[in-house]
Amino acid sequence: MRGNSFGKMFSLTSFGESHGVAMGVVLDGVPSNLNFNLQDLQALLDKRSPGKIAGTSNRLEEDKAEILSGIYEGKTLGSPIAVIVRNTNQKSHDYDKLKNENRPGHADKTTDLKFGIRDHRGGGRASGRETIARVIAGYFAELILPQVKIKAFVTKLGPFEYKSIPEKMDSDFSPYSFPDTSKNEEIKKYLEQLKLNGDSVGGRVRIVVDNSPVGLGEPAFDKLKADFAKGLLSIGAVVSFSYGLGEEMAEKSGSEISKTLSTFGGLEGGISNGERILMNITFKPTSTVGENAKAGRHDPCIIPRAIPVVEAMVKIVLADHYLRQNAYSVK
Repeated sequence: MRGNSFGKMFSLTSFGESHGVAMGVVLDGVPSNLNFNLQDLQALLDKRSPGKIAGTSNRLEEDKAEILSGIYEGKTLGSPIAVIVRNTNQKSHDYDKLKNENRPGHADKTTDLKFGIRDHRGGGRASGRETIARVIAGYFAELILPQVKIKAFVTKLGPFEYKSIPEKMDSDFSPYSFPDTSKNEEIKKYLEQLKLNGDSVGGRVRIVVDNSPVGLGEPAFDKLKADFAKGLLSIGAVVSFSYGLGEEMAEKSGSEISKTLSTFGGLEGGISNGERILMNITFKPTSTVGENAKAGRHDPCIIPRAIPVVEAMVKIVLADHYLRQNAYSVK
């Protein structure tokens, strides 16, 4: 199937269906002799896995990473790294009635139209479980650029809104990734009520990147902003992307936006300028609603579990462009 790979020098190929044997990823371009820690990788997967955040999906998946290749004695070998996560809690019979039906808002109809066949159990390749591959890839991308600090957090979730940037970017905003942690109990009750009603909600996420290397981005078609947009919009539920002032630019004059570099969100001409990178994305409400949503295996809001996926995609883009930039360096 086409379109399952991302990146040029740091590349990932995602494989597996949500109700198949396993989800997995093959990574190529990871440098040798990087320190690998399975517990650190597992901690990232645990943040994405269902059943751990009150008010979200009741489905339980261990999501245990199995390393198949590319690692020896706690070090990367420089060869392709293959990692799988076995699917252990499928209830495929729950999807029997969907074999000949298309769920609105999902990829059921378009998959049929494109390929003439689909795995209707859980959405197949269109399932959110595909993002396991991205989280794994993001872990290895972080090994390449450990000095870069990436933080994604919720700025809008239903009636809850946070308009500024937190002072402490190293703070843990768990479980809902909302900076005002005093609202956690209210958010929990809100999500539980949505689930009880069989409804869902979308929202917005802000991404802050500190300590990015200067000069990342390839004019004209592989600008850093373009690859950020592609990577983040490739996450199933993401429907919009902006950076810097984004849509606010339409309300500004040239004299206003030229006063400070921060206006451009750390990117000028599609190339990183060393300033803090600021991006925003929007998530749609979960498409499954009504009685199917009340069963408890669907998220009334996907954003809390998507935060590690968002951060992973940013890491992947930066690692790929960093390796590409350094490949051009003359020693």
